[in-house]
Amino acid sequence: MREINWNGKENKQLIEAVLALKNADEAKRFLRDLMTEGEIKEFSNRLEAASLLSKDIQYNTIIESTGLSSTTVARISKWLKGSLGGYRLILSRLNHHAPSKLRKGLFLGS
Repeated sequence: MREINWNGKENKQLIEAVLALKNADEAKRFLRDLMTEGEIKEFSNRLEAASLLSKDIQYNTIIESTGLSSTTVARISKWLKGSLGGYRLILSRLNHHAPSKLRKGLFLGS
């Protein structure tokens, strides 16, 4: 698999855009413009899978509740345990806040 070039102009711009968001409403508006409804659902499900994996929930339960493939759940598990720690970082931060406040309004239809 090819490594992402985080120093490329477009990738730097995306990171700066994410860092410029100030609240949940801004994040919701930006993500809705950036992604399709299906992509938002997919990424939401991936984060949920990471959360469930961190609680030692079995793969089959995660696959059933998220609709993700076993390959995707396995990849998330690998990244959750990996050296970069992106999932661990965000799950740790989410667990230090009131989950209902952070998650409310981030999904379409909320």
